[in-house]
Amino acid sequence: MSILRQHPWRLCANLSRSSRCLARFNSTQSTSSSVSSGQSSSQEPRTVSFGFRSVPADAKESMVKEVFDSVASKYDLMNDATSFGVHRLWKDTFVSSLRPGRKGPLKCIDVAGGTGDIALRILDYARENYADRETTVDIVDINAEMLKEGYRRFKKTMYHNTPQIAFHEANAQIMSQFPDNTYDIYTIAFGIRNCTSIPDVLKEAHRILKPGGTFACLEFSRVNNPLLNALYDQYSFSVIPLMGTVLAGDRDSYQYLVESIRKFPPQPEFAQMIRDAGFSTGKDEDGGAWTELWGGIASMHKGVKV
Repeated sequence: MSILRQHPWRLCANLSRSSRCLARFNSTQSTSSSVSSGQSSSQEPRTVSFGFRSVPADAKESMVKEVFDSVASKYDLMNDATSFGVHRLWKDTFVSSLRPGRKGPLKCIDVAGGTGDIALRILDYARENYADRETTVDIVDINAEMLKEGYRRFKKTMYHNTPQIAFHEANAQIMSQFPDNTYDIYTIAFGIRNCTSIPDVLKEAHRILKPGGTFACLEFSRVNNPLLNALYDQYSFSVIPLMGTVLAGDRDSYQYLVESIRKFPPQPEFAQMIRDAGFSTGKDEDGGAWTELWGGIASMHKGVKV
């Protein structure tokens, strides 16, 4: 079904996305301060990280949505510029490690995958390596602007208007429209760190996967080599926000994206969260529960629903 029939796209205001995001943050902070002045600490709203800042949990979702509204049209350009194209190699490695199509057609779901780059790789890999034209991918994203970019991309491919691809606007933490025990593979690439509650995302992933199904996550990770980590920090906090200003006209959104990487749990902690959701993983080591890429700048995590 065409995404245009499923979700009528809302017109976007001309007001700067990042300005609205900051305004909403300031408004929320003011409200929170007013409430906290009249209540005990036990009644204060739960807070979560938004980059290096703490914000009320119920405000983060809309703030993240506005970040990706701002960067959607330049998302692939910025990924290429900031990683020198390496993100494409990481995604190729990620998908090839799953070997979609090897055991026959699969039902896959790619969450936070609005631009469609993981879904397209899954379908291409299955077709090119196993002559599989029956594997399907449901692309899910909370952000309509990112989905529009993915839909535009798929219109240029052989998969457009076929049963192999579908687009859905949905929250990774509340996947109620997707039935239990439905999918063979669940992928999420560079998206889970932006979710308000990672445990809720993992819980929903476990629910909608079939027994024996695979959860696979590609995410920026923790660099353990001190020298590499120092160089990476210098590049991330100096160069990437500058590129955001020059190429996308949006420094604040890219500053947030860099900060969100540093707030994501280290590899062993995230692996334990995956197990806590009910998945079976390998040992807590590189090559076990996770596989590090480029010294841990990114890592692939996998779990199997038992």
